[in-house]
Amino acid sequence: MTPSRDGVAWSLPAPMLTTAVDSPALPSGYAGEPKWDGFRAQLSRFGDGRVLLRSTQGTDVTAAFTDIREAAFAQLPQGTGLDGEPVVWESGRLAFERLQQRLGRRGAAAVAERARRWPAHYIAFDLLHTVGEGDVTGWPYARRRAAPEALFADRGLVEPFTLCPSTTDPTSAAEWLAWSAAGVEGLCFKRLDAPYRAGVRSPVWQKYKVRMTTEAIAAAVTGPLAARRSVLLGRHDTGGRLRYTGRTTTLPAALSRALADRLTPPDEGPGAHPCEGWTSTAGWGAAGRAHAAGMPIPAVGRLRDRQVLDR
Repeated sequence: MTPSRDGVAWSLPAPMLTTAVDSPALPSGYAGEPKWDGFRAQLSRFGDGRVLLRSTQGTDVTAAFTDIREAAFAQLPQGTGLDGEPVVWESGRLAFERLQQRLGRRGAAAVAERARRWPAHYIAFDLLHTVGEGDVTGWPYARRRAAPEALFADRGLVEPFTLCPSTTDPTSAAEWLAWSAAGVEGLCFKRLDAPYRAGVRSPVWQKYKVRMTTEAIAAAVTGPLAARRSVLLGRHDTGGRLRYTGRTTTLPAALSRALADRLTPPDEGPGAHPCEGWTSTAGWGAAGRAHAAGMPIPAVGRLRDRQVLDR
């Protein structure tokens, strides 16, 4: 709990979580919101001047996003607690990899340089605490939604703050799926009469995620050959050269074992395989040397490791 200037202690609750659904149709009695290509983080502006940006897992990431911290101090009233997503916009799309690079920098000079190159925006989709009302998580979504709309209008909030769109119109919600190339990953559905339930994964909050299916070549694996941790994926370019395109997240044990019989060894000799001897980092989620192998498999979804950043 953090004391505010008026002596009242408060902190934001654990984030409410979504339940995955297979249909993009907006249910009756729900509001729809775009699902952004960012990561979930709550933002608190305390009365003592402090600002806290905290990930879903409770990690303090404030120091990595000085631009959001400074804007919160300058624009948000004391006692404000928001739920939302930091995002980075680059070349006409949301770039999750730039968020990862922002998180990975240490030292004031490096953080400032990354903030200059890849400024972050904070997309707010819920208001959880106000200086006048205190904790408002018990309010139904419809009332909580009106509160950030009033906050943005009354305070004239500007960049890097953005209010997440919300609609009860199924047609409008479906149209947001056309923004997938720009970084909309799907839709979130929130029941209008539902309170914010701290730390609960509930069907009153639903998430539909767009998934794209394509074929890729499992070009290499990381980890010991007897216990493969992840697969490096590739596609052939127009010249027939195998190019690295991404990797899987850490493989479940059963899938790792099943993969063994389907891999084929590469040709022998130096340079025979483009991935031979690559080394991975902790950022890949499966540190170690890449071992060459190959087979065609379907690759579903966008393959990358979000580590502590899961929504």
